[in-house]
Amino acid sequence: MGRQRHGKRVVSSDASAHRKEDKHIVLQRKDKAVKKKLDISKLFINISIGLCIFSLVWFFYALYMRSSLAWRVVTLHPSPRVLDENSTSPAVAPDRFWGSYRPQVYFGMKTRSPRSVVTGLMWMRQFSEPDVNLRHTCEQGDRLPSYGWLMHDGLNFGIQEIRDSDFILTTEFVKRVGGEHGGDWTWRITAKQQSSTPQAPVISLMFYVAADQQGELQTHTEEQNRLGSVTGFSEELGNFKITFGKPTAGEAAGAKYASYNHLKTVSAGLEKLSDIVRNSLNRRFVYSPPFGEKRPYIAVDSYKPPPHHQQQKNPDPRKKSDFVVHQVTAQTPFQIEVLFESGSFRDRPNQLMGRTMTEDLEKSKAAFDEKFEKTFGLQRKGFTSGQIKFAKAALSNMLGGMGYFHGQSVVQSVYNEYPLLYPEGALFTAVPSRSFFPRGFLWDEGFHQLLVSKWDPHMAREAIAHWVDLMNVEGWIPREQILGDEARSKVPAEFVVQHNENANPPTLFLALQALLEAEPEQPSEVTKHFLRRLLLRLRTWFEWYNTTQAGPLPNSYRWRGRDKDTDLFLNPKTLTSGLDDYPRASHPSLDERHVDLHCWMALASGVMARVTRLLGEPYLEYERMHRTLSNNTLLAELYWSEQLGTFCDYGNHTQAVSLQQEKVHVPPGQPRHQFPATRLVRSVRRAPRLQFVNALGYVSLFPFLLHVLEPESPKLERILKDMRDPDKLWTPFGLRSLSKADPLYMKRNTEHDAPYWRGPVWININYLAVRALYHYSNVEGPYREKAAALYDDLRTNIINNVYRQYVESGYIWEQYNDSTGRGQGSHPFTGWSALTVLMMAEQY
Repeated sequence: MGRQRHGKRVVSSDASAHRKEDKHIVLQRKDKAVKKKLDISKLFINISIGLCIFSLVWFFYALYMRSSLAWRVVTLHPSPRVLDENSTSPAVAPDRFWGSYRPQVYFGMKTRSPRSVVTGLMWMRQFSEPDVNLRHTCEQGDRLPSYGWLMHDGLNFGIQEIRDSDFILTTEFVKRVGGEHGGDWTWRITAKQQSSTPQAPVISLMFYVAADQQGELQTHTEEQNRLGSVTGFSEELGNFKITFGKPTAGEAAGAKYASYNHLKTVSAGLEKLSDIVRNSLNRRFVYSPPFGEKRPYIAVDSYKPPPHHQQQKNPDPRKKSDFVVHQVTAQTPFQIEVLFESGSFRDRPNQLMGRTMTEDLEKSKAAFDEKFEKTFGLQRKGFTSGQIKFAKAALSNMLGGMGYFHGQSVVQSVYNEYPLLYPEGALFTAVPSRSFFPRGFLWDEGFHQLLVSKWDPHMAREAIAHWVDLMNVEGWIPREQILGDEARSKVPAEFVVQHNENANPPTLFLALQALLEAEPEQPSEVTKHFLRRLLLRLRTWFEWYNTTQAGPLPNSYRWRGRDKDTDLFLNPKTLTSGLDDYPRASHPSLDERHVDLHCWMALASGVMARVTRLLGEPYLEYERMHRTLSNNTLLAELYWSEQLGTFCDYGNHTQAVSLQQEKVHVPPGQPRHQFPATRLVRSVRRAPRLQFVNALGYVSLFPFLLHVLEPESPKLERILKDMRDPDKLWTPFGLRSLSKADPLYMKRNTEHDAPYWRGPVWININYLAVRALYHYSNVEGPYREKAAALYDDLRTNIINNVYRQYVESGYIWEQYNDSTGRGQGSHPFTGWSALTVLMMAEQY
């Protein structure tokens, strides 16, 4: 029994051992499972922590990148500037320091410096209207019969004629370089009766001097409280003196009776000068000529701010600057001279007044006439004296329309919630219109410099350099330059902010091409030096276009910035293209391809290849790109519409659109005036689809206009045929912007937007057309004779109509009616419409 127990115990011990082993294994397994769970938990925790850290890092990186990208729009390009900082100073360019660089006023001068002392002229007629008709800034609403420069060399002198209701003002100036601050200048203002009315008009001329947040002015009066002179000091001018001569009946005549008044006050900004004068006028003065009745007249007295200005909670924070006005009231005819003398000009031979001024002026006029004929040769071509006088005026208004602006643009990118101020900058530029567009426009400027470069290549290089120096780090140049409060005061609020995804046609490449072709054999060292300083920025600018304006297919391009409100626009505008309301795809999309932009890039790549090769820089990539974009097979694949037989844009499009009165539901019994007024809205009768935009007009011509089309191409013959067709593009006044057969021809784009690029004749595109016809008539090809015949007719039509309208209306115009040839739009428009001079001279 004992053994049994023993045996039993032995068996029991083995079983227990197995059970222990099993238990141990189970425990091990449990430990492993728990450990595995713990490891997985740790892994998940680690992953979660890692994800959190990554998310935080990514979040802060995204914030940093967004902040960085947000500031890029206002970060200037890092390369050395094309122009030295002191390039416009009197030490470097004394002969160009002072000038008529205020195109927005009828007459005024300033220096090419950021805070220049400015001078100007205001005037008004006495005893005519109950309301004050003060003239100062160029306004179409003034309805002047005409005004503009008759002669201006862009450097030393200018002669302008201003026709008001019944009198004519002739403003003349001449400069004399000397001293350390740009030297002296003199104005001569001549007022004479225009109409044959028995009573000669009495007018008041107001000469003013205004400091712009620097410097100081002191007035010096003489007998009868007449302001004899103003002395002053500024950092840029040193000491100076402005002397106001007494009115005479002419240079050789004696003094003439006049009444005098003056005002000395302060101004917070140049845009306020007109209002300050208006709010200082008083009718308490009496005009008492020795022969004639005594009459009360209007004159400056003391400045009284309007009531609403006094009640403003937030007064203007800008520094107040001295502002002096000298008023002379006299009966026409009379003449007054104003002399500016620099304190640093110590060895002047005599005062630049009277006979001395006349002699200098006559020398300048003779030099201008000689240079004009040498440059353009219009006498040799058989133009009449009247036509030559017109051409001189067109050139002079371009040169007299050169302005010097300084300030900050207002810009925005997609990374900015609110607009930002661009860095301060200066711009020396021509302006399209002194009345309506007195500021710089990027695509206009390339056309402007085509004319300027023929007359003064140095001025053209300076203007181009100023534009390129405004480039940001991305390669973007704001397309509309609204610099300073004075410029901003003339611009509607919706156009002030510039967006950095928006381009403008890169016409500066046209101007660069013209500068190169002016020296066909071997460019001068001056030109090479200029191009070398320009090159880094030019590369960035070109690359910005090539990337930001790329289209949906390789080697295609698309304008950004089309209007997004498709409910109100018959065809959403493309302001960035420069052609505003020209018909594009009816429904803007990412699938669009724009033929005009493609051709601009073909031109730009060709100029880049030429510049880089000339400078010994890598050029093969630009040449390859130029060959690709100029490939006529590719061009046809991307843009040729077989249906219309012309080049077209491509996009999401339908022609079945119209403007219709919006339906407003008014419940029965409810008064109608409590509900919104009806508007014209777009009605789409057929859904859009991807297709060619079958519009024949300026856009269709771009492969021809920019010489991308090969001379042997049958498509060239088709274009020439369409151009000649009066039911399409041909008119006796130039090529119309949109075919007469197009559904959108002369159609309004909204109830408030009249047709703009939908029929009228525009001179810049007609210049390109004449230039292209000249090109195709001078290269070998089967259509050479057709191009030559068309060239002669189109050139003649444009010149004759622009000249005829100038004679009849007194103005060169923004555009011309395609049915009557009458000038229309803004005026004077002596920006690209002045290219008529180059067509007369046959200089392309």
